[in-house]
Amino acid sequence: MPTDTPIAEPSSDAVADATPAPRTTDLILAFLSGGLLTFMILLNGRLALSGGPVFASWTAHGTGTVAAILFLLVLRTRKPAAAAPGPDTPRLPAPLWAYAGGLVGAVTVMLSSITVNTALALSGTLALGLAGQVAFSVLADRFGLFGLPRRIPDRRDAAAVVLIVAGSLLIIFSGGV
Repeated sequence: MPTDTPIAEPSSDAVADATPAPRTTDLILAFLSGGLLTFMILLNGRLALSGGPVFASWTAHGTGTVAAILFLLVLRTRKPAAAAPGPDTPRLPAPLWAYAGGLVGAVTVMLSSITVNTALALSGTLALGLAGQVAFSVLADRFGLFGLPRRIPDRRDAAAVVLIVAGSLLIIFSGGV
């Protein structure tokens, strides 16, 4: 029998508590990816000085494509036949918007290649880039963008964004840049 009582949305604490704690390996890999991202921006910035931001983007994505093909070939030859997914393994089709990752990556490489060669330098570019990443991720969580589970940001999320922006401004305006 239907009732007129609306279904309550879970509190932010209930949603946050449902998320498992990250493993140590995940934390280390995420930290290493940040270091590699920094190195990539440095390399792409140097390429941009030689040929411009579009050249840097084409070069980065071209060499990335070659590396991905080589990784696939190596992994394909090492994977045991029993571990390969069979023809009955269901695969979900990717939504059309998921294919825009390459376009977003190309624009990101071009923008960071430009800004790393300005007064912002590497540290300012990365600091503001991190602030933009955190701000977008909080919004994506809040609204459940791109199929993400919805998570209501709390004061800790707001504090993190404020502190990252403040830290970015300190890096940029403290004379270190």
